Amino acid sequence: MPPPIQPISERFPALEEQEVTLTFYAPEARVVQVAGTFNGWRPESNPLKRMESGEWTARLVLRSGRYEYRFVVDGVWTEDPRSTLHTPNPHGGLNSILKVRLDDRTELL
Repeated sequence: MPPPIQPISERFPALEEQEVTLTFYAPEARVVQVAGTFNGWRPESNPLKRMESGEWTARLVLRSGRYEYRFVVDGVWTEDPRSTLHTPNPHGGLNSILKVRLDDRTELL
């Protein structure tokens, strides 16, 4: 009997994590953070950096999967206006959805 086939994520764990950049345009904001299922909904875990263009960016390293998130702009929770996928949250608003795919290099394996 042949050995069971391991999932790609177990054979090549480095391919399972991807760097993702989130951006939010808020030139007047003083603080922009992101909270979601990837950080236990703790905005302080992922503050964004302000760019001269007025855009704020955060680089996250995430495993492949589906994540819900919201930006927190000067203390106000808001969905990502650039996201095309949303789902209702229990607070009457919308969470943005981020889908992280396995690295395309896995197609070569």
